[in-house]
Amino acid sequence: MLYVDIPTTVDLKSLISHRDDICLSIYLRTSPLTLETAGDRIELKNLAKQGIHQLEAAGTDKRRVAALAEHLDDLTDDDEFWRFQARSLAVLATPDNIRTFRLPNTLEPVVEVSDRFFLKPLLRAVTFPHTCYVLALSEAMVRVIEVPADLPATLVKVEGMPKGAASAVRRSTLNDRSPSGRIQGAEGQKVRLRQFARQVDSSLRTLLAGIDIPLVLAALQPFASIYRSVNTYAHLAPTGIDGSPDALTDAELAARARSVLDDLYRDEIAAFASHFEARENQGRATTDIAQAARAATYGAVETLLVDIDEVVPGTVSEVDGSTTFADRPSARSYGVVDEIARRVIHAGGRVLGVRKADIPGGKSLAAVLRYPI
Repeated sequence: MLYVDIPTTVDLKSLISHRDDICLSIYLRTSPLTLETAGDRIELKNLAKQGIHQLEAAGTDKRRVAALAEHLDDLTDDDEFWRFQARSLAVLATPDNIRTFRLPNTLEPVVEVSDRFFLKPLLRAVTFPHTCYVLALSEAMVRVIEVPADLPATLVKVEGMPKGAASAVRRSTLNDRSPSGRIQGAEGQKVRLRQFARQVDSSLRTLLAGIDIPLVLAALQPFASIYRSVNTYAHLAPTGIDGSPDALTDAELAARARSVLDDLYRDEIAAFASHFEARENQGRATTDIAQAARAATYGAVETLLVDIDEVVPGTVSEVDGSTTFADRPSARSYGVVDEIARRVIHAGGRVLGVRKADIPGGKSLAAVLRYPI
């Protein structure tokens, strides 16, 4: 079982804005099997030493470095913490504080030391949904199932949710043959189902308020179309789960929902590639790091794809976005592409953390611009 704590949007914005004299970012692969975590602890210790050596080489205050090292040693020695892991671990530490995130995706080992955190690898965890809700809907039953990343599905109790269509419209059956305007026959049944669907949608508003994870619909036709016609949740997945949900267990629905999420990911990458090609012909797209840095500084980037695994050391001017590349990472540099992503987010642009194979041309980044630079 994976134990996952993915950063929220609020977490990410707070980390993006953080500046300190020392910010150490470590990413390493971990195992969810407790018996295999001894090697993970050794890996963390070795990566931490690399970061400490960078700080010592830069002549950083020894007391601040010692305080940082103490945080890292305490984490390495915390038996309870290491009992529960996922596929990767992010450690973001300063001499005054340490934060960790256990992530479901496999990341390359990274050590970065600077005055800001290296956050690009975290973007993968928040870019594409690893979790969702499933709305299993039929005339006889309503189920809402929470599907975490690689954890067992959980049935969610929703306050005010109707138990079925007939009870929702206060009838013993939807097959009411008594004429009353349109409320009769097949047309009448659709009217009743639409009334039921509105009640379900209304009940879900409290549960889904303020979140942006997908809602995957499992329902037979024509009920699936009827529900979509009254849905008010902006993140209802465009494709759903076919077949009768009553015949599927919570675990089976969760497995099919994860396939829907995979399809959403592929569709989004394909849509970006098409959009990028169109904008490139208009001078509004680039895979050049220096050009993207200037555009991000001026708030001109609409959407940015970044390779989460690669580190390009250097600095970016706060004034004009000019880029200075470094030969190797050090305490005096940071990840240039990471900094570009930071500026895009601050300017209200969208950043997607992906693998290099998903980026046009296999580059470090790809940016679609709001206007030519």
